[in-house]
Amino acid sequence: MSDAGSDDVDRIIEQWMRVRPDADVTPLAVLSRMTRISRQLGRVRAEAFQQAGLDPWEWDVLAALRRQGGPLSSKDLIAQTMVTSGTMTNRIDNLVASGLVERVEGATDRRVRLVQLTDEGVDRVDVALDALLEAERRLLRSIPADDQARLAELLRVLADAIV
Repeated sequence: MSDAGSDDVDRIIEQWMRVRPDADVTPLAVLSRMTRISRQLGRVRAEAFQQAGLDPWEWDVLAALRRQGGPLSSKDLIAQTMVTSGTMTNRIDNLVASGLVERVEGATDRRVRLVQLTDEGVDRVDVALDALLEAERRLLRSIPADDQARLAELLRVLADAIV
């Protein structure tokens, strides 16, 4: 950001307004910034997960299991991570091979196969969570808590509108 109060998105908007004065480019002010923030946040998060030796996709599955506090079905993991069943099967296979999760029989139906964290999986996801929280706190440190709460609420409204 070279000008106080101005950024790359402002310059992009100005350029569009110059070449397409007929186009209402106001959505770019929000959504282009969100796209850029998302890319930067993805890099920050990947670095945090790497401290635990995890890739982002591994974090997604392990974190879903850790939050649950017990085993989950593949169907539940698919719903929480928003990937296809084939992708989830591959991810579970890889996590089993790396010793971070294991497949177990369902408590009430032995035909049901569930996925649960191993002790190593718990340790790694906890290290990743601590690194993630530290990195994200650093990113937000210049925004007052009440503004963070307002931003979270506005993002919730936008997320609901998109779904």
